[in-house]
Amino acid sequence: MKVLFLFLDGIGLGENDADTNPFVRANMPYLESLLDGQKMIHAAAPFEGERASLLGVDAGLGVKGLPQSATGQAVLLTGINIPAELGYHYGPKPNPEVAQYLDGKTIFAKTIKAGKKAALLNAYPARYFEGIDSGKRLYSSIPLALTNAGLPLFTQDDLFAGNALSADFTGKGWREFMKLDDSPLYESEEAGEKLASLAKQYDFSFFEYWASDYAGHKQDMDSAVSQLESFDGVLKGLLENWRDEDGIVLLTSDHGNMEDLSTRKHTAAHVPLLLFGDKESRREFQKDIHDLAGIAPAISSFLGI
Repeated sequence: MKVLFLFLDGIGLGENDADTNPFVRANMPYLESLLDGQKMIHAAAPFEGERASLLGVDAGLGVKGLPQSATGQAVLLTGINIPAELGYHYGPKPNPEVAQYLDGKTIFAKTIKAGKKAALLNAYPARYFEGIDSGKRLYSSIPLALTNAGLPLFTQDDLFAGNALSADFTGKGWREFMKLDDSPLYESEEAGEKLASLAKQYDFSFFEYWASDYAGHKQDMDSAVSQLESFDGVLKGLLENWRDEDGIVLLTSDHGNMEDLSTRKHTAAHVPLLLFGDKESRREFQKDIHDLAGIAPAISSFLGI
């Protein structure tokens, strides 16, 4: 049994308000069909359907202030309530106090130690590695956890070889912003199908999508709606090529943001935990999850690590 972790940065469960919440405005027929016609908003959770479950999960973790990316992502990867231990939320990139939790204590590290296969399915462009090597760019929590576990980040060559996907799933960004006109390009559903085929090669795989948080900070409704509508196609392609007996697909986030475009700041909203798979596996997986710290232990238990 496998786990595919879809991480969408900065998405919470917001209110039923099309003026501020792109999840209300966006046309997402596939996801809504799995939620019995509901939008993915606060009022829809908790939900259990034939193939999908939706929970609202606390990202505040009992710590004063708004949740932040470095600590939120580190909690998701470790199951440790890091903000409570440190006394603060922190982000966007991990400071030394957060970084210490990301060495040996993460799902990536535990999966490898158990003799299983793990990967971060994102490809990174050459300029990303140049920034890291020069010291001008710092790892965020997720690639730091991966590299600390002794696993490689996928490169441009991996993208071209079909071993990874670009951060926007489809590859349009590599063509538009990096001018790589010959880079792989997928329609949304094709990208989802590719994601399924890649994830099946690993016991634990992870995909990081960050543009959602960017749209939230920019208060960019058009971008947010476009992203969500494209993601609906990705999700359709993924789940139509993922059998329940393959394992669990989960989607969650580190903090709220894009669900409330009335503010540029993060929000205190619960984040979604969307689970896809057979009903009994979903029930067992989610039974002890109330906040972000419950997700990594559930993954460990499911994988038997």
